[in-house]
Amino acid sequence: MSRQLLRKVALGEEKADLVIQNGTLVNVMTRELQSGIDVAIKSDRIAFVGKADHVIGEGTTVIDANGKYISPGLMDGHMHVESTMLSVTEFAKAALRKGTTAVFMDPHEIANVLGSEGVRMMHEEGRQLPLKVFTTFPSCVPATNDLEDAGATLDEKDIEKGLTWDGVVGLGEVMNFPGVVYDDPKMIKEIEATIAANKTVTGHFPDGTSGMLQAYIASGVDSCHETVAREQALEKARLGMHIMIREGSAWHDVKEVIKIVTEDGIDPTNVTLVTDDVYPQTLVDKGQLNHVVRRAIEEGTDPVMAIQMATINVARYFQMDKQMGSITPGKIADLIIIDDLQVMEASTVITDGEIVVANDQIVKKIPVYTYPDNAKNTVKLARSLYASDFAYVTDTEAKQVKVNGIRAIENSARTERMEASLKVADHVIQMDLEQDIIQLACIDRHHGTGQVSLAFTQGFGLQSGAVASTVAHDSHNLLVMGVDREDMALAGNKLAESGGGMIVVKDGKVLAHVPMPIAGLMSDQPLETVVEQVKQLEAAWRELGCSIHAPFMTFSLIALPVIPEIRISNRGLVDVTKFELIDVIQHQNTFVK
Repeated sequence: MSRQLLRKVALGEEKADLVIQNGTLVNVMTRELQSGIDVAIKSDRIAFVGKADHVIGEGTTVIDANGKYISPGLMDGHMHVESTMLSVTEFAKAALRKGTTAVFMDPHEIANVLGSEGVRMMHEEGRQLPLKVFTTFPSCVPATNDLEDAGATLDEKDIEKGLTWDGVVGLGEVMNFPGVVYDDPKMIKEIEATIAANKTVTGHFPDGTSGMLQAYIASGVDSCHETVAREQALEKARLGMHIMIREGSAWHDVKEVIKIVTEDGIDPTNVTLVTDDVYPQTLVDKGQLNHVVRRAIEEGTDPVMAIQMATINVARYFQMDKQMGSITPGKIADLIIIDDLQVMEASTVITDGEIVVANDQIVKKIPVYTYPDNAKNTVKLARSLYASDFAYVTDTEAKQVKVNGIRAIENSARTERMEASLKVADHVIQMDLEQDIIQLACIDRHHGTGQVSLAFTQGFGLQSGAVASTVAHDSHNLLVMGVDREDMALAGNKLAESGGGMIVVKDGKVLAHVPMPIAGLMSDQPLETVVEQVKQLEAAWRELGCSIHAPFMTFSLIALPVIPEIRISNRGLVDVTKFELIDVIQHQNTFVK
């Protein structure tokens, strides 16, 4: 679209293609609501904002927005498509219907399985969609050094090449913050390469001293979505860090962190709202980024300010505000029409000047993307699993041992260190259902080594059966947890046969199964099918005795050794506060069968 043509439309010398009439404009530039406003669009750009009668011709499509709000399309500044369990295409359909017109995805999940080639697949799929899918190129694959084994690795040369792709706008969340702080050459080179390319370095700093935080920021990493406490957020904001306030399916941070705006009164320009991880049922029942905006409003944020945090603030952070993020002349015509700002449901969604959603239905044809076979054969076990693989065998003659373990926390990405005394029978450490302590395993599913790491966990409430998942952030090995070792073996073997996914087994029978053949992370089925499968999965978890919210999301993060305190990897139990492997049995030499 030529600027000259936009100028002619603004003057009335040329007619607009589309005009939205008589709405209330959500002006994110001035933080005000302007009533009786028209928005005129030519091709993919906004040409005029105001009373636009002079640009309406015979060929102009006119939408009456009387009594409704015209807002910029919502922009999710940090999210992982893989966490939706959907392909990028199926996710886009759901997100567009909820008023999201742009996402900044970090596909480090598929990178951990398929490397740069997996990132390229998702990136190319996203580039053909009406939803704008920008990529931050994964920075930490694997997430840590010497603590786990992923299916692939990315080095600084991969990152440098990826940064040249059209639509790659920055570096994905830099999870290895100790590596940054203590001058890991790989991490420093990645950050410096991104800065040299004039692109954004997104961060991940869940906890640490003030000195570590400031060293991290000084390195060039200038955002964080892992903030869960108000004081933490205030410190980061005061040091110039961009605060991404997260509200996903399992981690609910808006209530606490938004207080830096609603109570402390800080300037919200450097604050955005993000989803990070959202599963299919949330997309249907609550929404995508519109749900996070709604939650901010519910916690006392001015609605226009909340929309700023999901539009212009995001565009500014990624240095894209000259092109998008506001309804102003010359900007890309990505906008939504909303009936009620408190509800935040879009009745009409327009991207690149075209109506994509009308009356909650996709009205534009969405291209089909097919993943190759090498993306669908990624679960590679050395052999079938047996019940004996899940027995924690020790050479101790004691009848009881004290163990380190993992305590899961409901609605939190974090875990706590669990210490407990467990009985030993025939050299096998026993689970203890009275203490809610059950068996946990992380199995190499990338290299066929036969490696099985065993530990114990608490907090899920399982009383029978077993569960398994190849979604196991971030290296995505095979996670298995349960009360019955026969069921644990069955769960793991069934997932291997299906190419990955999530499963629940009880008494030798499969209660629920969500196949995810794309890298063992994403379904190749429509949203509606996946939602139904996930409903069955949730019900099956409850049948095993688990009552916590979104348990499979919490379970999938139990192998992520970059968020405190304790995790499991294919190599063993990880103390994230020290970034080191620790023994399961305290102060004794052990071996695992």
